[in-house]
Amino acid sequence: MPPDSLTAGGRLFVIAAPSGAGKTSLVRAAMKGDPSLSFSVSYTTRAPRPNETDGHDYHFVTPREFQRMVLRGDFLEHAEVFGSCYGTGLEATKKALAQGRSVILDIDYQGARQVRARIPEVSDVFILPPSRATLERRLRDRRTDSSPAIARRLADSVNEISHWSEFRYVVVNDDFEQALRDLSAILAGRGAALAASRPGLAELVASLGG
Repeated sequence: MPPDSLTAGGRLFVIAAPSGAGKTSLVRAAMKGDPSLSFSVSYTTRAPRPNETDGHDYHFVTPREFQRMVLRGDFLEHAEVFGSCYGTGLEATKKALAQGRSVILDIDYQGARQVRARIPEVSDVFILPPSRATLERRLRDRRTDSSPAIARRLADSVNEISHWSEFRYVVVNDDFEQALRDLSAILAGRGAALAASRPGLAELVASLGG
């Protein structure tokens, strides 16, 4: 499939991370500080968590409806994660970009690969935790998953983290305010110092099991 010219008006960003790295909090804070940013609300087949609202956090759909959307070509990308399906609506993304807005996609490495194949000029960012212990603590502090679910997320994080080098930029979320400044710099087009190729990241990833 030839690359799409979806970004003629605005800029497209992909942000991925292992569960518990703090991606959602960082994206929300970055958007609060820059009203020009637009967040793509994904579709998912998983059940809503407490305090999640349909149409705001996700578009919650049935597995059957999700598959119908796949067959219709309604998604820019889609993937199965932790047994549930997630997808980015194509038309909503195209509309926001055509309006000149910068659009953030909160997706995993599988979806990021699909977006890169269609839109090579996408700016993609991977968020890393500073340590395995911090990752586990953050997952437990969320109080949204059972102990077996947390254990599965920790095990799966090794696979997620192993794909960090596929991304153009990497932010280490150790100190939240510093990580926010780093992410905001990337979103503003000033991310050269945060390239995935910079020294020291490979050693951190090794300590994380990736």
